[in-house]
Amino acid sequence: MESGEHQDDCKQVFALLSQYLDAELSPASCEEIQAHLADCPPCIEFLESLKRTIRLCHHCESAEAPPLAPEAREQLLAAYRKTLLGRA
Repeated sequence: MESGEHQDDCKQVFALLSQYLDAELSPASCEEIQAHLADCPPCIEFLESLKRTIRLCHHCESAEAPPLAPEAREQLLAAYRKTLLGRA
């Protein structure tokens, strides 16, 4: 595999790692990521870093967020709906 192709594969893996860790990908996609990870130290390092970050975040106490202004809440909901439509 040429270096450029490998870098493209790494970018695709990086983009999917959160979904991979959350078990949100198809079995075939998981197998492809696992095959890539088996031979890519930079991606393995990034995956381990992401796992450590997730563990650290789980140990943090969540503070109660201040209430949102109605306009801000509507903007966030609109952005969320737009994101959901983009995934469909």
